[in-house]
Amino acid sequence: QVQLVESGGGLVQAGGSLRLSCAASVRTVSIYAMGWFRQAPGMEREFVAGISGLGRSTRYLDSVKGRFTISRDNANNTMYLQMNSLKLEDTAKYYCTAGNSFLKPDLYWGQGTQVTVSS
Repeated sequence: QVQLVESGGGLVQAGGSLRLSCAASVRTVSIYAMGWFRQAPGMEREFVAGISGLGRSTRYLDSVKGRFTISRDNANNTMYLQMNSLKLEDTAKYYCTAGNSFLKPDLYWGQGTQVTVSS
C-alpha cells in the first residue's frame, strides 16, 4: 500500500518560509498524483495543492497561489510543499496525500504535520 510520511512542520513567524516534505513508500510513485490538504481547528479540511504523477500539472488553493509551490522528486519518492510569505491563516495541520487525480488526490493520507504561523 501507499505509505506517506510528512516532515518539516513547525513554528514560523508570519512572512517567513517553511518547506514540507513527504516521503512515499510505494513502487512506481509516478503513477500517483499527490498533494497537500490542511485543517485548522474548527475549520473544514481544505485542499491546498496537487501535482500530477510526473509533475507536469499543478493546482492550488486560490489563497496560496503565488506563495506556495508544490513539487516532486520521483527518483527519491519525495514530494514537497514550499511555503513562502506565510500568514497566520496558514496555521493548520498539513497532510500529504496521494490519489488518482492531481485535482483532488485524496485516496491515501499521511499522519499530518503541524504548521503554526505566529505574529
